[in-house]
Amino acid sequence: MSYVGPDFDPPGPRRSRRGPMTVAVAALVPGALVGWLVWQAVGDSGGGGSTSATSTTPAGAPGSSSAAPGSASAAARTPGASGTDDGKPPSSTFSGPATPAASDLPAAAGPLRGKVVVIDPGHNPGNFQHSADINRKVNIGTNWKECDTTGTSTNAGYTEARFTLDVARRLRTLLQQEGATVKFTQDGDRSWGPCVDERARIGNDAHADAVVSIHADGSAAGNRGFHVILPASVHSGTADTRAIVAPSRDLGERVAGNFVRDTGSAPSNYIGGGTGLDVRSDLGGLNLSTVPKVFIECGNMRDSKDAALLTSGAWRQKAARGISEGIVSFLRG
Repeated sequence: MSYVGPDFDPPGPRRSRRGPMTVAVAALVPGALVGWLVWQAVGDSGGGGSTSATSTTPAGAPGSSSAAPGSASAAARTPGASGTDDGKPPSSTFSGPATPAASDLPAAAGPLRGKVVVIDPGHNPGNFQHSADINRKVNIGTNWKECDTTGTSTNAGYTEARFTLDVARRLRTLLQQEGATVKFTQDGDRSWGPCVDERARIGNDAHADAVVSIHADGSAAGNRGFHVILPASVHSGTADTRAIVAPSRDLGERVAGNFVRDTGSAPSNYIGGGTGLDVRSDLGGLNLSTVPKVFIECGNMRDSKDAALLTSGAWRQKAARGISEGIVSFLRG
């Protein structure tokens, strides 16, 4: 279904769909929108729902949120002040980047004991200083694309890479409390990258039960709301997603439904026809995955109302909780 809320401009022209969305999503999102209406009545700092995308044609890293390094738009996104970031910490204290060993250990016995979840914080804060490295082409299964990109930022300079790490760390805490073993593709512990092919390989090598790549978009002002990106059925070159299409859709639908309920954000008003879901075949992180995997674009950093949410620590905690509850629902069946 399509949604236009009191704080949303009418949606612009829709991109062509690859196929009809399933009945499951139609049930998830409308039910969750009741929560959005309650939240809107109570009020929250920064305004209504959110979404994100860099442009209608991505420049080549995971998700449509990336601008090609060295381009005019990327140059305008150099890191700066944190905008309206309230500096509130995640639900546990982080004195610095966690060591890989620490992040791999389950925090408690719980329903997800024995399950492995890989969290992929999109981009890397150091990518800005390594343009030659991230511009290097890598094989994404069907063709060659840039290793990674810098990602986007709010107009005030709060970067996507900073956002994704913060949400990922909050998400890790929540999943560990459920007993899951959580692995990161990067935790601010490397100077740049990893490349999109390595990000996929980390999930594969971990034999992950679920992988979620966290992003925020960089679309035009007025474009708002989140969307979850699902893998298309690809069987070409070294890419073969046929075995993961169905479980990835199940994971994505559950993440989308819980994200609506926990954040109060509406599905994207410019991608996905109001479902909060999009299917893509051009992302190496999905094409090369052999385990269930989705991307989530949590909001549009270039829209002032979405930016107010994305830079709020309280809202980022809600985002982490929504993603966590979606993963838990998927893993528990």
